[in-house]
Amino acid sequence: MKFPAWWGLVLNGLVTSTTARISQEHFLAPTYQVGSSPSTPYNEGLFTPVEDLHILSTSEYTSLRHPSLPQYNVRIKQSQFCDGEVQAYTGYIDIEARHLFFYFFESRRDPDKDDVVFWTNGGPGGSSSLGLFMELGPCRVTSANSTKRFEHAWNDHANVFFIDQPVGVGFSYAEYGEQVSSTSEAAKDISAFMVIFFEHFSKFKGRPFHMAGESYGGRYIPVFASAVYDRNAELIEAGLTPINITSVMIGNGCTDFAGVVRSYYDIQCGDYGFPAVTSISDCVRMKQLLPRCQKRFQESCIDVTDKIDCASAWEFCWKAFDSVFLKYNAYDALRPCKGHADMTSCYPIVRDIGDYLTNRTVQSVLGVDPHSNFSLINFELNERFSEDSWSFRAEHYLAALLERRIRALVYVGDTDWICNWVGNERMTLNLEWTGQKEYQSRSLREWYIDGDVAGKTRSFGPLTFATIRDAGHMAPYDQPVRSLELANRWLAGAEF
Repeated sequence: MKFPAWWGLVLNGLVTSTTARISQEHFLAPTYQVGSSPSTPYNEGLFTPVEDLHILSTSEYTSLRHPSLPQYNVRIKQSQFCDGEVQAYTGYIDIEARHLFFYFFESRRDPDKDDVVFWTNGGPGGSSSLGLFMELGPCRVTSANSTKRFEHAWNDHANVFFIDQPVGVGFSYAEYGEQVSSTSEAAKDISAFMVIFFEHFSKFKGRPFHMAGESYGGRYIPVFASAVYDRNAELIEAGLTPINITSVMIGNGCTDFAGVVRSYYDIQCGDYGFPAVTSISDCVRMKQLLPRCQKRFQESCIDVTDKIDCASAWEFCWKAFDSVFLKYNAYDALRPCKGHADMTSCYPIVRDIGDYLTNRTVQSVLGVDPHSNFSLINFELNERFSEDSWSFRAEHYLAALLERRIRALVYVGDTDWICNWVGNERMTLNLEWTGQKEYQSRSLREWYIDGDVAGKTRSFGPLTFATIRDAGHMAPYDQPVRSLELANRWLAGAEF
């Protein structure tokens, strides 16, 4: 059975609920301390950090290890590519026979003080090189062997990672048939990598750390951030500095997969700002199927998780509502790309990225392992992750992070069909957490850039929902100025 490739991306006052009165200040800081000295001295004789990124070689890898994670090794080098204005680094996270490739760019503003952002694209199976070279990285690909500086990159005010994960995606690979088949498996490797990075490059210790992702990243990121948060307990026990996990940023996510699929009827047949391209007869047909779809999801995927019945419910609901995706660009109602449903026809830059990263000269500069074949989108992995789409409730992880005062930004390009703003807004409204009633009581209002409407937003405490006007699934690609302004305000803790 084939499943869709999702990939790709504080108001003031007190509000009285029926059970308690909760102020926003209650949620202002995470529930653990960071940046302070460990309570128990760590045996420094076991570990010598590298400390300075700038001493890394440009021609060979430096290996980073940590005694608390003996099965992990990180290889990293300076790589002079993309935007020459800032230091760039590439490398691998080696977990025995698995090897995850990453890019890291220092901040354009102040790398010694600015926050650290982790970025992953979705899929599952989509390379984060799409986020780097198409959306929010410091350069855009112009040909098979060239790039140009991108003015509205998210490393404008942050140090940013892009990671190809799981293995089999981008330049990441595995030996001896090893593979990763679930978000929870992937989360262990990501959290271990971040520990090694922060321990070796201590100038980043205690720095606010934000985990961001797009599309299926809406399921990855809550689990990844939870894994980092939970690992902090181990770090504190070992006398190490915990990672200052500060927020998650989910762009056009499919966090609640069942809710997103159910929203397909609304955006095709209701008045939510999408073009009326679906016939009345098809809308009537979908309306009659909607209760059945909801019942099957509820009984097989939500109340309990029945692997066979949930898979059947997914296939039934997807086929009931997917007609618009067969005719138009599923990622953007504003740019329909009619008659050309494939990504490269709708977004020619995708082909350019593939050509650039399969260029052997480019691979040599990046330090790509010789036996690593580049995969822009791994459809075999996408198929293998099909059960991951319903085997856990990602929104429960997101709610748990909110309870621990980890801020969450859910932003959505308002012309995206496949992971649309209607389903995402409902997901945020339905999150079960202490501030739910206060959040629900806030009105959706417009936010502005230089007097122009940039989208709509709702916020209470650590949770913010925002749309980006006239942007599709890859919002930073369609609306780079609005997307960067949103990101910079979020990192600064400013109101939208």
